[in-house]
Amino acid sequence: VQLVESGGGSVQAGGSLRLSCATAGFPFSTYYMGWFRQAPGKEREGLATIGPYDHTLYADSVKGRFTISKDNAKNTLYLQMNGLLPEDTALYFCAADATSLQAGLMGYFGYYGLGTRVTVST
Repeated sequence: VQLVESGGGSVQAGGSLRLSCATAGFPFSTYYMGWFRQAPGKEREGLATIGPYDHTLYADSVKGRFTISKDNAKNTLYLQMNGLLPEDTALYFCAADATSLQAGLMGYFGYYGLGTRVTVST
């Protein structure tokens, strides 16, 4: 299983970024996928999950600002992040293989990528 995140960077508050997670080695279209982040000194936080039929679940902290999506033809997961805030600064990583949206948001994934860093300045 391979999960490789990209698209992170530095933006000003209010800006947008689109993260991508290129995957290989498993049947992407049938798996529950998700995005997490971890800020310095804080615990890992589940942000969004998406299921095989494109149903989604979001954490309250990002609901309405972030959108999770996937392209089964490209085996790629995305996270569109709008209205970024300084508190969104963190290492963002994607995950694969949960049993449900809820389980995934709680962190019960089988595989994680190495992450891409997002920095939001005031």
